[in-house]
Amino acid sequence: MSGYTFMMDVKHVRSSIRVDVLLRIVADFIIVNAALSASFLVVALAKGTHEAAPLQSFGIDALLLSVVCPLVFFWFGFYTKGRAYAGRYKVLVVTQASTLSFLIFDFLRNMIHFGPMLPLEIVVAWAIATATLVFARVWSLLWLNLARPETHSAHKHSGRPEQIKSVLLIGGAGYVGSALLPKLLDAGFRIRLLDAFIFGHEPIAAYEDHPNLEIVEADFRRLDKVVAAMNDMDAVIHLGAIVGDPACALNEELTIEVNVLATKMIAEVAKGHGIRRFIFASTCSVYGACDQTLDERSSLNPVSLYARSKVACEKVLLEMKEDHFSPVVLRFGTIYGLSGRTRFDLVVNLLTAKAVVDRVITVFGSDQWRPFLHVQDAAKAVFLSLNASSDALSPTIFNVGSDEQNYTLGEVGEIINRRVPRARLLLDDSNDDRRNYRVNFGRIRRELRFRPDWTLDQGIRQVLAAFENGAIDDYTEARYSNVKFISEELMSQNLHLHNGWVKSALQDTGEELISRSPA
Repeated sequence: MSGYTFMMDVKHVRSSIRVDVLLRIVADFIIVNAALSASFLVVALAKGTHEAAPLQSFGIDALLLSVVCPLVFFWFGFYTKGRAYAGRYKVLVVTQASTLSFLIFDFLRNMIHFGPMLPLEIVVAWAIATATLVFARVWSLLWLNLARPETHSAHKHSGRPEQIKSVLLIGGAGYVGSALLPKLLDAGFRIRLLDAFIFGHEPIAAYEDHPNLEIVEADFRRLDKVVAAMNDMDAVIHLGAIVGDPACALNEELTIEVNVLATKMIAEVAKGHGIRRFIFASTCSVYGACDQTLDERSSLNPVSLYARSKVACEKVLLEMKEDHFSPVVLRFGTIYGLSGRTRFDLVVNLLTAKAVVDRVITVFGSDQWRPFLHVQDAAKAVFLSLNASSDALSPTIFNVGSDEQNYTLGEVGEIINRRVPRARLLLDDSNDDRRNYRVNFGRIRRELRFRPDWTLDQGIRQVLAAFENGAIDDYTEARYSNVKFISEELMSQNLHLHNGWVKSALQDTGEELISRSPA
């Protein structure tokens, strides 16, 4: 058993002895047995007593069901983490738990031959119990909102929210996450890092033994894993996604599930858990192609599945916004530089590597504009968003970067060429990539006082130094490229669709969300 699982079990046991938990257990006991009694009565009245199951078996059946149901309900988190489930997920989980309980009940009574009980009685008992359990839990939420509205109005204050001490960092072992993690730990935050670690533990290896870090190795598409990881957290930073146009194009259905469906589920759980600060990593790629300088109010024109998935996520999050749930969307510029999990499928890093190793810098679409951002500055923006007052975050969406780092791709090639003069610079205006955008970063500069610590030239020199000191050997290795690595994982079937945990819980499909975003 992992340390994390053990800690969660201890917390569950301690919480289970509270009076309110005992009352819920007793209430469920009454509901289940009342449903069983009603099933005998309903079937007896419908068919006649001579066709119904004998009443003398009721006592033994009730005893067995009274043992099975609480155990299954506890396992599903009814008495520990159940209140963290948002409305539609609560209905889903309660229905699953009730169904499993009655299946186990029927299996056990047939194994030990308790006597005849017609299938109809079991079906009726299950239907009554499930409907009553769902109604009891949904009604309790409605009653709390009606009878005690101050629980929500308490959040309606300006300035800094309740002090954030514990943060759930989803995708914390990735490119931006591995740069952000040390900043959070150094600031004294307690971090729970949720990641599937498909790129391994190396990006965060230096921090794995940190006393304020708890690692949960799990797929963030799993509803049960997300709910468990959300327990006791004050804020959520969601960095997890399939990132980049080529990587997203490999498997459209997988991209929609990972980028869109999972994000909606995670946000629903966070909102249901009462978490106010929810920070989401988006991209300036949502602007697509435009000759004007764009800000957060500009129209979106995504030209790739990756960008459309991010637009869909932004739409979902903004529609969920309320006084007690204020998601923050960070639209990162084109990132460059080194982190714990460095990438060489990004234009600055890739062209710099080619200049050193291949001694040629080939730039396609040299007249296209991009806003550039060092990975450490991307992490800095997340950190500032986490610590900012609620008033500063009222705009919700921030372009992350600096006006000074809007460059054409041709200008990027020239800057690299000045640092590596022995490399040949080849400019090619032909390019299938239609993206072209310059971005205004005034809002994040004004509201969050964000100023980048890195310039593009400094980032290029950082990458060059990594080659000179041997920190980077073969930049073409799959681990440095999202599209190469994911291609290999798909071929080996280590990445796959999750088969419905998320899809069954959502009203909208990912395809519908994607289609509603601007195209």
